[in-house]
This record gives sequence, structure tokens and C-alpha cells, in this order.
Amino acid sequence: MAELKLSGIVKNFGAVRVLHGIDLAVQNGEMIVIVGASGCGKSTLLRIVAGLERATGGTVLIDDRDVTALEPAARDIAMVFQNYALYPHMRVFDNMAYGLRIRGLAKDDIKRRVQEAADLLGLSALLDRRPRELSGGQRQRVAMGRAIVREPKLFLFDEPLSNLDAKLRVAMRAEIKRLQRRLGVTSLFVTHDQVEAMTLGDRLVVMHEGRAAQIASPMEIFERPADTYVAGFIGSPAMNFLPATITEDGKGARLSDGNIIALPPGQFAAQPGQKVTLGIRPEHISLPGPLRLTTDLIEPLGSESVVHGRLASGETMALRLPGAPPSATVLEIAPRAEHLHVFDAETGKRLPPPA
Repeated sequence: MAELKLSGIVKNFGAVRVLHGIDLAVQNGEMIVIVGASGCGKSTLLRIVAGLERATGGTVLIDDRDVTALEPAARDIAMVFQNYALYPHMRVFDNMAYGLRIRGLAKDDIKRRVQEAADLLGLSALLDRRPRELSGGQRQRVAMGRAIVREPKLFLFDEPLSNLDAKLRVAMRAEIKRLQRRLGVTSLFVTHDQVEAMTLGDRLVVMHEGRAAQIASPMEIFERPADTYVAGFIGSPAMNFLPATITEDGKGARLSDGNIIALPPGQFAAQPGQKVTLGIRPEHISLPGPLRLTTDLIEPLGSESVVHGRLASGETMALRLPGAPPSATVLEIAPRAEHLHVFDAETGKRLPPPA
């Protein structure tokens, strides 16, 4: 196991800055998931930790050793790639053993390590096969096995599940979670999939335009997003956003159609007349209520239904309701005050609690 510390990581590609001073401290055995939309800089950050990219500025420390300028082979890390990166002409055994042979380990040690990893991953019966004879999930387990046998200080995962079908992704996600817990290896996992992020990570790094928008536990990010970007990115369907103005008594927010939504007392330092954005998750809406939603699309999902519609003021909303789809085309809805999120309309930042 290892501790990883990133300090002020900056990366430029020519005149374009893609990382703007990332700071991150990863504890022994922790699984950190770096999540964000395409182009946010998450894979670049992972490649800098791996040594596949050189940082323009900042330092990378592994167990307090400065590895910023070291080659990948000198960092004692193992990386699992999106495309498996297996040697097609080699058997599974040889793919897993290759890195150990390069390091000059004895044959008995190599055989022991490969067999232990194969037993752990359910690959023992596949050691004589070649990658073309394996399914996508089996290839990904081989790639993980190749990383495990090296017994590295740090695991790096670069979107390893994105080439798998939906059912297999769920199974592999659970497998990676169990494996990381069992081995206790410090890990960085990059994904654009927020469900993967929420289920795998001890903490998440939500990236936005080359910056860490928020670093926190999955539930803290879900319940207390730092800004409207994080709030809209985490959660499916995405959080609803409604423009509003804080009432004169500071106890509510007036929507554009005149309706007033009560604010949870003592949670937000809102000033009378302040322009805000209310954040309402689809699952935190009740029936009946003061807002009238005209439905235009209903997605029945069996145990629940996702309803999309439009308020009289023109804003679109989505809500998640238990059970069968509603029959009415106009629903009277109410946001649950205890789950309301309030953001500054100008900066997009979450309003702090009262001093």
C-alpha cells in the first residue's frame, strides 16, 4: 500500500492549459474515483501520476518520494487500460507473467504469483488460452491479473469498463470493488460514468474544465454538491434547476411564476432579494403541491416512473415517482424543503450555512 500526494499539478498542451493546479492526498488503501465529462482532464491527470505524461508544474509524491520526473517503470505502479492492452500472440499465463519476467523474478515466484492471481480472478482454467479466445470480461480480468501479480504500491484504472456491455459492467464493477477491498491497494479509477463513481469510490474527485470542482465522499457530493456543475453531473435524472429570488423575510424563494418555495430553516445564508438557483432532485418531489407540471414524456421503469414535463413558467423538470406511471397529464407537485439545494445565481456556488 502507498500514500499518494499531488500538489499543484498543472498541465499545458502548447498554449492550452488543461489542468489548473490539482491538489489531492490519497490515503493508504483508499479508492479514489476521478469522474467528469469528456475533456475535463481526468485521464491526463491519471497519466501524469503514471508517468506517461509530464506535468508542466507541480509534484507527484508516492510515500513521500518525489516521482514527478521518474519514468513509469520506476514508480512501482500498475495500470489497467480501457482497451485491455494484452499481447494477442501470448497465452493468458504469459500475458500475466510478462512484467515479472522483465524484472528478472525466478520462475517459481512467477508461477506462484500468476496462479494466485488467476485463482483470485477465476482465470485458472483459462491460462492456456489466447486473448482472442476470451470474452471482454475475461480479457479485463486478465489485464487486472497482470497488474495484481506485480504487487504494486498503486493501482491506476483508466476507464476499464467502458468497452463492456451494461450487464457485464455491473458485474465487473462489483468484482473490482471486492478485489480492491481484499487487496487493500491504494487505487485511482478514472471514469465518465457517475454510477461507477458513486458505487466504487471511497471519495470522488469531480473534474470540471481542468479543475477539481469537489473532492468528497460519494454521499456528501450527492447531498451537498459544491456548485451547480457537480449537482447536475451527479444523479440520474439530473437535478432540476429553477431560477428564484429570496423573499423579503429570507424564509423562502419566489419562482418566476410567483410561487414561493419554503427554504429549510438554518441551512443557507440567503439575503432578501438575492438571485438564486434552486436545485431539486427528481426523487425529492412530492404530490400534491403548489406547482403545476404538464407532462410530455413518461418513462415507466417497473418499480418507478420518471416523468418529464414543463411548469407554467416554462422551466422543464423531471421527477421520479414510485410505482406505475401517473394517468394525469397535469401533476400538482411540491419540492421537499428538507432536500432543497440553493446556489448563488451568479457564481453557481452552493450557499453556505448561516454564520
